[in-house]
Amino acid sequence: MKKKNRWWLLITPLYLFTLLFVLGPMIYMVAVSFATNNGDGYGFRWIFTLDNYRKMTDPVYLQCFVQSFELAFATTILVTLIGYPFGYFMAKLSEKGKKRMMFLIMVPFWTSSLIRLYGWIIILQAKGILNGVLKALGLIDKPLKLLYSYPAVLIGMIYALLPFMILAVYSSVEKMDWALVEAARDLGASPFKAFLTVTLKLTLPGLLSGVILTFIPSMGLFFIADILGGNKIVLVGSLIQDQLTRGSNWPFAAALAVILTILTSLMIFFYRKITHVKDLEGLF
Repeated sequence: MKKKNRWWLLITPLYLFTLLFVLGPMIYMVAVSFATNNGDGYGFRWIFTLDNYRKMTDPVYLQCFVQSFELAFATTILVTLIGYPFGYFMAKLSEKGKKRMMFLIMVPFWTSSLIRLYGWIIILQAKGILNGVLKALGLIDKPLKLLYSYPAVLIGMIYALLPFMILAVYSSVEKMDWALVEAARDLGASPFKAFLTVTLKLTLPGLLSGVILTFIPSMGLFFIADILGGNKIVLVGSLIQDQLTRGSNWPFAAALAVILTILTSLMIFFYRKITHVKDLEGLF
């Protein structure tokens, strides 16, 4: 009994922290989403209403969700195409090579993401480095309009989220039993078939983790869309920020946040289902 009491003493601070700083704010956010906005920019009233959720059926806000999903989907696809091979071959390097690559991946995290994004402005602007290089090579006659466009936002998203995919895949590949791949080759499987039937199956949890870590944040990283998109690309996160600041409509912002939380929670739920051992066996 004494050991059990000591165990509860150890985990009680964790439960209290979760209740106060995770569950508490979420409950408050849900409650505010059903409140009534004053309409004068000075807060809200605790009068129950569903208008905040009905407002999201407006084509303008639906388009914002569609645009966010499209950008998140495109970002996830490109990050996967780049990050999976990178993480795969990184895990096959020597110990010294792994340490060097890990160092290079982690170095950007030592600098503020805002400063790194402003670096992309220098690269993508009309008189920037990229246009200068392309013009010097004779590939273009006039500077390309890359900054404050959809491609610029997409590049920023890929740059910000690519390390998460690389590290997730790297961790999964490094723990893989390569004897299973060799056994598949000995049984007559081609390198491609061995990859599909063995390697991909064993690294699927890491790949799906990278997909989750890429798709979910890319819907809410509004500062990337603001800096590199010039307010031309409006994400759900941008809309929430706008309602909290300039719009002063906290109930509607809370409703948007609730819907976004539900969507991301569903993705995590399906991820947990898919990565279950029995489900993985059923996929192949």
